[in-house]
Amino acid sequence: MLLEIVFAAGCFWGVEKNFEKIEGVVEATSGYAGGSYANPSYDDVLKNRNLQSSGFVSFLENIGLTDKSALEIDKELVNHTEVVKVTYNPAKVSTKTLIKNFWEIHDPTQVDGQGGDIGNNYRSALYWTTKDQEAVALSTGQKYQKLLTAKGYGKIVTETKQLDKFWPAEDYHQNYLVKNPNGYCPNHATGVKFDQAMQKQVVHETVKPLGGMEILVIEAEDKGSCLYCLQFEKEVTSKYKGSIPLRSAPASALKGFDLKTPTWATPTIFFIKDGKGVWAQQGYMSPSEFYKALGEFKLGKDSEAFNVAFDEATDGRFCKQYEIFKNTPDGVFIDKLSGRALFDTRDRFNSKSGWLSFTKPVAGEVYEKADNSFGMTRTEIRSVSSDIHLGHVFSDGPNGKPRYCINATVLEFVPRKDN
Repeated sequence: MLLEIVFAAGCFWGVEKNFEKIEGVVEATSGYAGGSYANPSYDDVLKNRNLQSSGFVSFLENIGLTDKSALEIDKELVNHTEVVKVTYNPAKVSTKTLIKNFWEIHDPTQVDGQGGDIGNNYRSALYWTTKDQEAVALSTGQKYQKLLTAKGYGKIVTETKQLDKFWPAEDYHQNYLVKNPNGYCPNHATGVKFDQAMQKQVVHETVKPLGGMEILVIEAEDKGSCLYCLQFEKEVTSKYKGSIPLRSAPASALKGFDLKTPTWATPTIFFIKDGKGVWAQQGYMSPSEFYKALGEFKLGKDSEAFNVAFDEATDGRFCKQYEIFKNTPDGVFIDKLSGRALFDTRDRFNSKSGWLSFTKPVAGEVYEKADNSFGMTRTEIRSVSSDIHLGHVFSDGPNGKPRYCINATVLEFVPRKDN
């Protein structure tokens, strides 16, 4: 059975990102809770925030920027705070793990705010839905208070009570940092940890330039804390086999590189030549975005290969690369960008068409797409890994088999290792 618990620890964008990465969390949803009015909007919550306890109103009045009446609100109204509803599987992640994480990711001693985000719409809060959650919140809160006190922090002011009603935030707030990788996501943690004595200092191996072209993916110091680093690794890095070396490392491990783009957003992807960054992207890139950028870097935007790969152009008949590849020894033809095997010489035949021809691709590495361009009805073949255009498949191959008509300029050849 899935359980729900609601946390408020400042701007909900970062809180949502934090809990999404935890294994056992099924869903993290940004919203509003703790207030006394129904169906709040983001504008409502901002309009009804109380700034009195922060001293912010007095500050504005003292410098003559506003008058008290401009910030007066209904004293009978209780404002909502920005929250994240965490739906989780207790068989995979314990309530205690989630609540301890909540204490550690923000400053629960700050009144009505987190960092520079001031107002009771940013107040610290924990809204439980089960008695077990309440008990864990109280016991961990007491322990964390002792740890905070030892580090010179004041009293925990977190609002802790049973959840009354959770109101989902507007769609544009959901998964905000997935849509905007460089978006606002401050760190309000005190640095005080429950298991501080047990934590080990991780020392990363120094990463130096290799010389020539290379790809560098800057990850968080603790990769597991960066949801988008893990996503990029799963979708791109773990499947990449290209000829340009690709390495991943935290910024602290780099030495000897000339990189102008800041590395605070993770992942940050660099294309490097002779130790100097020539192109960079802060934040997550989809596989198709990554490979198009890599195509410009490796092939050149004005090259024939780039036009074939990304503009669905076609090699000239009997082109230079075809002549090189048509009689290669035993081996495989690979995607020029991802390095994944696409076609095998054992399936190659001479169609006398002027293009490389095969009776079948490597299983699972290409996909078909309808192509009705130029007034023709054809079936396009594209690479699964990089999504580049490869050619077309026709039904006129030998012995009733298909003919995969493939452009040579988007391929590289690798001899079979057992030869």
